[in-house]
Amino acid sequence: MADELTIRLSFFIGVLLIMAIWEILSPRRHLHISKLLRWGSNLGIVVINTAILRIVLPGAAVAMAVLAEGKHWGLLNQISLPTWLAVTFSVVALDFIIYWQHVIFHLVPWLWKLHLVHHADLDFDVTTGLRFHPIEILLSMVIKMVAVIILGTPAIAVIIFEVLLNATSMFEHSNIYLPEQIDRLLRRFMVTPDMHRVHHSVIPQETNSNFGFNLAWWDYLFKTYREQPSLGHDKMAIGLPQFQYRQVEYLHWMLILPFVNSKKPADRDIQSGTSIK
Repeated sequence: MADELTIRLSFFIGVLLIMAIWEILSPRRHLHISKLLRWGSNLGIVVINTAILRIVLPGAAVAMAVLAEGKHWGLLNQISLPTWLAVTFSVVALDFIIYWQHVIFHLVPWLWKLHLVHHADLDFDVTTGLRFHPIEILLSMVIKMVAVIILGTPAIAVIIFEVLLNATSMFEHSNIYLPEQIDRLLRRFMVTPDMHRVHHSVIPQETNSNFGFNLAWWDYLFKTYREQPSLGHDKMAIGLPQFQYRQVEYLHWMLILPFVNSKKPADRDIQSGTSIK
């Protein structure tokens, strides 16, 4: 477990630094909100989520994979497959499950109240990919633990998937510019920032599209793919129409957002993108 934590932390810090530098060198959009405020809150909730997971579900999915192997639970513990094939199947299967988890969190009202914390971010950059309510993080981990038991996922596959999920979430939420030809090529098999940014539009039809986190295939297969935002990437408004005010960027607001009234008038013009400092 100590090795698993070291591996995940190393990749987390490495990818975060790479994407943060890339955003500075080649930004895709102008950001409107103070980065100091947003990064402090978005990284702050990561610390809270990590602490809660380690206390409530120590070891979580990796520990469940070790237990399932010892008890011979799950599909892959009943059949003999080469390690590389079992790992590949597990990573793809878990990605498929996370895609449907994401869809369901949009469809079920009380789950959406938790997930909207992620969508309420008024800007879109690498730290948006880390901004999730603690209750959603716990529910997501329980779903992954159940999936690991049913699949009989090898522990190494769980670690690889968790690292990939975290890394691709930061990549696809990054405010980086990719040439159109490269973006078009990459999104044939993986989610790109321009592809996922559509999902963070204030327009509901666009919010309810492009659900993939890692592999882009599921959006193509289940007809949830939308190629571009209707207003274009430079003019599209980010966030949720009912939460277009600066308070949503404060850490304490992020924690209580699922439980508050969303009727407060906006103090930011979502179409003009007026800056709030």
